Amino acid sequence: MSAVADFLVTVDGQDITPVLKGRVGAGARTRPRLIALRLSERRGGDADQLEITLDDSDGRLAIPRAGAAIAVRLGWGSGAGVQVGLVDKGRFVVDEIEHGGAPDQLVIRARSADLTSAIRTRREHGWHATTLGVIVRAIAARNRLTAHVAPALAGIPVGALAQSRESDMALLRRLGREHDATATVKRGSLVFAPIGAGVTAGGKPIPRATLTRAAGDRHSFRIEKREEAGAIEASWHDRKGAKKQTVKVGSGAGETRRLARTYGSEGAARAAAKAEAGRAARAPRKLDLGLALGRLDLYPDRPVTVSGFKPEIDATRWLLADVTHELLADRGFTSALTLELAL
Repeated sequence: MSAVADFLVTVDGQDITPVLKGRVGAGARTRPRLIALRLSERRGGDADQLEITLDDSDGRLAIPRAGAAIAVRLGWGSGAGVQVGLVDKGRFVVDEIEHGGAPDQLVIRARSADLTSAIRTRREHGWHATTLGVIVRAIAARNRLTAHVAPALAGIPVGALAQSRESDMALLRRLGREHDATATVKRGSLVFAPIGAGVTAGGKPIPRATLTRAAGDRHSFRIEKREEAGAIEASWHDRKGAKKQTVKVGSGAGETRRLARTYGSEGAARAAAKAEAGRAARAPRKLDLGLALGRLDLYPDRPVTVSGFKPEIDATRWLLADVTHELLADRGFTSALTLELAL
């Protein structure tokens, strides 16, 4: 029995699934409206994106209001080799509407409702003689989020940090870059953890997923040839000595690289150097997979083991970086994955 995808979509609390499926009333049918539903789940502070394309060739569809709230559940209605049932994929806010033709189509684009306007509003704030954990928890509290900060990051000292005409989300991204961490806002929680830490919003370990080549219909594996990684240097301003100091992380045989920015303390400089070293180590290998049968249990930062490919691919420890789920009226439900090297 072939797998049959299923979904449930509400707009401002009203279930529009029957309209999308072309089933209205007791046994009554109309033309199915859904052409495509695409959900892109992204790492860190980038908002998850939802795009719904509808058939409006008869001109009967109403254009929804900007700011409307959309809730989506995706999954499988029936079939062998799939997990039957719907998975709640969260709430989204409509921020772009497009109508075009012919034939006429209505495209609705929305972003994750977790990234509210407040967390994207520019602010002026400063912190002194504190820790990274205190800063992240303060940001979470003023955005009514529950903070989960990895212990390895929470205690890092911060001598001074200025937030000048910068949104809370932009600041979290900056802190993530400086500490090779990701700030993820999902379902009312703000998780700040090292990339690849593999923990849920509640701090529990994320189970490793297994993917076989038989599950996919395409793959692309890339190795980037680079010079062997060398040490990373970062400068910091020593206020007591009134001079610039340098810290070095790593001891590879490659050329030593120096970060352009001068940091306010030795701790901040060392963290930035370690973050850059981590990014450099992850970059050389990438794997793109297309799954013929979509899997809703796959999401960014989940560790993955693959099998059935080349030995070099199977032996690599992988980490999901981006996931796009796509439901097409004429081609079923698929998932596209981008995996990167896990440290």
